[in-house]
Amino acid sequence: MTNATDAADAKLHNANTQNIFQVSRGDLPLSCPTHEQKLWNSHPRVYLPIEKTGKATCPYCSTRYVLID
Repeated sequence: MTNATDAADAKLHNANTQNIFQVSRGDLPLSCPTHEQKLWNSHPRVYLPIEKTGKATCPYCSTRYVLID
């Protein structure tokens, strides 16, 4: 469910505008789109397991995430 105020929040980034994102352990649990991205222009939020391998790919949009610490 999207929040109507998310679409107008200037602090949030448009989702899926990059192919690779670097994330830190402070960003976990990892979801795509992330909590800093707007949901209205993306797909449903899905949580991605990145802790073991340090890498994850979203099954919806193929965005890749790399754990940097």
